[in-house]
Amino acid sequence: MNLHQFRFVQEAVRRNLNLTETAKALFTSQPGISKAIIELEEELGVDIFVRHGKRLRRVTEPGQLVLKSIETIMREVANLKRIGEEYSKQDAGTLSIATTHTQARYFLPQRVAELRRRFPKVQVVLHQGMPEQVARMLLDDVADIGIATEALAGYDELLTLPCYEWQHVMVLPESHPLAAVERPTLEQLAAEPLVLYHPTMTGRTRIDQAFARARLKPVVALEGIDSDVIMTYVRMGMGVGLVTELAARADTLAGGLVARPLGHLFGLNTTRVAFKRGAYLRHFVFAFAELLSERLSATLIQRAMSGTADGADYEL
Repeated sequence: MNLHQFRFVQEAVRRNLNLTETAKALFTSQPGISKAIIELEEELGVDIFVRHGKRLRRVTEPGQLVLKSIETIMREVANLKRIGEEYSKQDAGTLSIATTHTQARYFLPQRVAELRRRFPKVQVVLHQGMPEQVARMLLDDVADIGIATEALAGYDELLTLPCYEWQHVMVLPESHPLAAVERPTLEQLAAEPLVLYHPTMTGRTRIDQAFARARLKPVVALEGIDSDVIMTYVRMGMGVGLVTELAARADTLAGGLVARPLGHLFGLNTTRVAFKRGAYLRHFVFAFAELLSERLSATLIQRAMSGTADGADYEL
């Protein structure tokens, strides 16, 4: 057995057992993948997949156990590569960050710039996506670190630690009647067309829950995935915008918008930092995590990764 066989099995599962897509992803031939998987099954003495003709239908029960072992092996191979990079190039390498548009646009720029100042030979790659995609990029070893408010804590394979707390704000034209209200009510908001985040993004869950508890059904005029888009449509008179306070800065509010805090209605949201459990983290990954929050330290993260500490070891 060899790593190529393990990689073929792992990628076939990721591609929903479609060997054509698997071959494209790995830049090889479909017959070659089929042959390699069959040879592995023969060596192990078990079928990893149930087949219908030449097509893979599902993973067998022993195949599930084989897959877990393959994932462990491939993770440790990746760790070996990182260890080699760590000690051959102490201050060089690539930091891959998976995050949402809001974090990439408003929270990360100064921190990424500071990391580059400290480690000028480190290349930073930003992968932007929905929170579920951020989690998947960590699980698939595309990213070293993930940052998002939603979804990350829902995966046992990920270690997640709280990074910082924030509240929603209401943004609206300064001529709007609600602009004179310092503490708007849910009833006032429900009476206005709202421009807000997609249900899977940036603390939207808290907004929906607050209206549901009050037995109010807000009028949603538009849903977007980033704050810039929301505020653009607010300027056009589409409705009242609900965005993260990170986005409500002087430069983004320029053009006649004002912001009012809504923590009294929707509470505080926690943005979390995530790592894949068992992954080897290079020293500049720890350095970047420390730039994200004064409560995140290399020691805490190492303890949490080893299972001797978790997010409960410190509070925001």
